[in-house]
Amino acid sequence: MPEKIDPYRSYGQKLISLFAKLLFSGKSHSLIELSRMLNCSKQTVLRLVDDIRRSYGVDIEEMKEGRRKFYRIKRLSASKPVINLTDTELNALYMCKIFAQHLLGHGFLEEANRALEKNLALLPDEKQDSFNHFASFYSGSIDYTPHQKSILLIINAMENKKICKITYKAIMSKKAKTFYIKPLKIFSHRDTVYLHARKARTPKKPYDDPDFDPLLAFHRIRKIEITDRLFEIPKDYDFEKVFNKNFGVIKEEAFKVELEFSGWAAAYVSERIWSPDQKLVKRKDGKTRLTFSTSSEPELISRVLSFGDEAKVIKPKWLVEEVKGVVNRMQRVYEPI
Repeated sequence: MPEKIDPYRSYGQKLISLFAKLLFSGKSHSLIELSRMLNCSKQTVLRLVDDIRRSYGVDIEEMKEGRRKFYRIKRLSASKPVINLTDTELNALYMCKIFAQHLLGHGFLEEANRALEKNLALLPDEKQDSFNHFASFYSGSIDYTPHQKSILLIINAMENKKICKITYKAIMSKKAKTFYIKPLKIFSHRDTVYLHARKARTPKKPYDDPDFDPLLAFHRIRKIEITDRLFEIPKDYDFEKVFNKNFGVIKEEAFKVELEFSGWAAAYVSERIWSPDQKLVKRKDGKTRLTFSTSSEPELISRVLSFGDEAKVIKPKWLVEEVKGVVNRMQRVYEPI
């Protein structure tokens, strides 16, 4: 017997999802679209449609465009309740949903879609297509669908202020480590979802004050256990002051850097904010000098190298030598053996 496309989702859940999709969107949806949304075969979608018709007496219209079949729920009344959201507010919500959909994962994205479709169903027909203007390109992004349970557990722990036992495997570690944390903030940075926390004492052991607060990428968390131990949000904790005061998600000792850009890179860096204390100077030779503070040497070097020969480190001198070393090692990689 062939394996089900989605063995972890019941037939009843698919039926409810399909009914909600057709009811709240008020639009027609192709058989292929519904099959992808429910992660099941087209035959299963047809069976779901028939069950909704027979069991609930819902008039689901079937239409054809060429060889493609479309389905929608026939509306019984032209009158609709007044919607409390303006067009601008709905546009903003749709943009947020689309631009962040690769960070949500399948389950959270479905929740967002249902919430928006409930409001969309209350709009006049001529207004509904105006919310199809947005898209997102997310090549190289992480699929957070398998990690939604972890995110929900951490949200629960944060709401109830409970310490968590975490098993985590860092990117270059051979083995995962287990430790206790006080979860403080979930945030995203460059298409990755992180958890920022404070370390908590391991039971029956003295507290070991870490050099840095735990910064955990959700996709590297192997296991989460919510304990019965409570914690209070530290009075000195300020996410904005920790992360948005200089360049880099890695928070080590901050230092000033001066970079020089030419060509397209000069225009590119001038359009963006790299650090609140940045200073831009456009020189007569067409080059741009950018000075700012950073707390992450590896992130900075990676960013500089991404501009190729149109970016150059000016200061500090030790960083100039470090970048030279990286470039030399890269050159040796491409030398013939």
